Amino acid sequence: MLHSLKYGESRMIVDLFTRQQGRLSCIVSIPKTSKAKIKKQLFQPLTLIDVESDIRPRVQLQKLRDARLLHTPLTLHLSPAKMAISLFLAEFLYHALRGEQQPDEQLFDYMKHSFLWLDAAHDGYANFHLSFLMHLSRFLGFYPNLSNQSPLTPHQFFDLRESCFCEAPPLHADFLHPEEAARIHDMMRMDYQNMHLFRMSRTDRNRCLDVMLTYYRLHLPSFPELKSLPVLKELFD
Repeated sequence: MLHSLKYGESRMIVDLFTRQQGRLSCIVSIPKTSKAKIKKQLFQPLTLIDVESDIRPRVQLQKLRDARLLHTPLTLHLSPAKMAISLFLAEFLYHALRGEQQPDEQLFDYMKHSFLWLDAAHDGYANFHLSFLMHLSRFLGFYPNLSNQSPLTPHQFFDLRESCFCEAPPLHADFLHPEEAARIHDMMRMDYQNMHLFRMSRTDRNRCLDVMLTYYRLHLPSFPELKSLPVLKELFD
């Protein structure tokens, strides 16, 4: 579940990323009654739901016939920190996956695994969004290339446009100096099991996030400023 928008008195437009259909925009009726078949609460950020829809080619809004929880969230919408992460990632994915109209089962499975991990985590998830964004770039086609990185020359620049390390700064302004290029390498080494070992201050974490957002904006045209970003940046002293 990526995004929802109220549409009239008893309908919503919801944006989903599905395993079988890829990106899907649907209209759903939600009557104001406790006996309604589909509940509004299903459409919270990053909720994993099982849906039934009549798919019609070249129709912008599909009709959602049924929806039910695929996984009952344990903490995702109860923890203020996890809720802030969920709001940020849902907004981020809503924009980042605009072009993903075709099914991508590996991408769906990566997202599902990630959200289940976050929901089950008790602590050690302060770097979750950094690890998620870095490894998401693999599915979107611009994961950093390590072929030019030599362990014998650690002080390299990182070309944000070409997604690679280089010995000298490129002839444009979209690159990181060696001290910040090292952040890219650190984020590539992170995964959900080891990310708690990467100790960062809030300032360091937010700088890594700014670098990642700049990186995505260079590769995804018209990527906007995110409304949920300021709240996320206040987390995790």
